[in-house]
This record gives sequence, C-alpha cells and structure tokens, in this order.
Amino acid sequence: MTTEKTQKYLDATKGFSPEEIIKFAREEFGGKLTFASSLGEEDQVITDMIARVAPDIEIFTLDTGRLFQETYELLAKTQKRYPMSFIVYYPDTEAVEDMVRNHGINLFYESVENRKLCCGIRKVEPLKRALRNFDVWLCGLRRGQAVTRGNVETFEWDQTNQKIKINPLAHWGLDQIRQYIAEHKIDVNPLHSRGFVSIGCACCTRAVKPGEDIRAGRWWWESPEHKECGLHNRPKSEI
Repeated sequence: MTTEKTQKYLDATKGFSPEEIIKFAREEFGGKLTFASSLGEEDQVITDMIARVAPDIEIFTLDTGRLFQETYELLAKTQKRYPMSFIVYYPDTEAVEDMVRNHGINLFYESVENRKLCCGIRKVEPLKRALRNFDVWLCGLRRGQAVTRGNVETFEWDQTNQKIKINPLAHWGLDQIRQYIAEHKIDVNPLHSRGFVSIGCACCTRAVKPGEDIRAGRWWWESPEHKECGLHNRPKSEI
C-alpha cells in the first residue's frame, strides 16, 4: 500500500539499485530497520547485499518447527559466511501444543481456515515479536512471485504491522536474482535445483511442475488468491 508515508521514499529512491535502496534505508532509519529472511533465493541475495553495504542491519528468520532439513543446513552456512547479527524466532510452544491437540498435526490440509491458523501461530505471531522494536522492515518480495504480489513497490506501508516495508528487489525478475547468485557465488537451498521455487514448511511445499506458476508449489491444494501465510497480507484492491 502506497501512502504519503512511503511515497516520499519512492520519489527519493527512483532509479536506485537494490543495494542503493538498502544503503539509503540504513542511513534513513538507522537502528529502527531490520531484515526478515526466509532464506529463499531473494533473501540470500539481500543478505549478501546487506553484508556489502550495511552490515550492521539486524537479520532475523522464523523457524516454524516444520522446515526442510536443507533449510536448516542453509541457515547454518549463511550464519557462518556472514558474521552479522542473525536471530532466529520460534513459535510459542503452548500455542502449538494447543493447536495440535485440538486440530491434529496436519490440520492445514483440511481447510484454508485451519491452514491460516497454523501459519498464524507458527509464523505471524513470531513475526510480530521480531518486529516489536522496529519501525521498518526489509524483505524479499517481488512482483513476479505471485498474483497476490503483482503491485509490490520498493517502499510500502504495511497496514497489518503498522510499519514501513521495503522490498529492494520488487522490480527484479527471477533471471536477475539467479544471475546475481551465480556472479557472487551465493549459497542457496539445494531444493531450488530440484524444482522448488518458493520454499516454506516441508509439509506445505512441493516442487513446481514444468509450466506451472512459481507459487504452485506452496499450499498446492488451495486456489492462488489464498496463497499467503499472513506475513504479507495486501488489500484486495491492490491484488
């Protein structure tokens, strides 16, 4: 959502490269800025850019408790390669136990409501804790990722969290992402080479078949307009 709060930053950074946007954000917002990494290809690119132009930006990720083993191995590699502040947040134990007790371990397959409940406990609530002391957050959203993200801007107002959200790669295509990865020898999840484009929880992610949308592997039993976990909700008028 573009508002007066974000339009001035869009105007000030018009024509900026992703690295220049990150550097500008660090200078503008200081310690009130953080980066949310899901360890996807885009986020690994942003992590590398941060290390180059603004290494004091705090980075965090969410461990839902149901990630792929390959994701944990990538996290370990990333922490070792980039000796920056890298914090891992976890869901509330009692909330997870109560959800599983009442709805079953694989509740998310039964309905969109159940799936959103699970995402809410495992991802949305930890995100709110992670953002508590920040006014601005960086993330790896791109317009080409999904029908729900077709109007993503580099600077947006995050209505849900009441914060500014910055998407340095908003206008990059997947080819640009992978070119950067190759040029800078960035570590990425090996699942990408097996047809996994967008990688989340192991139980909710599958490889994408030839000709399918790049988000087809996420919550494949749901229709495209539902395929958000709640971390990046957008007004329907913008979808």
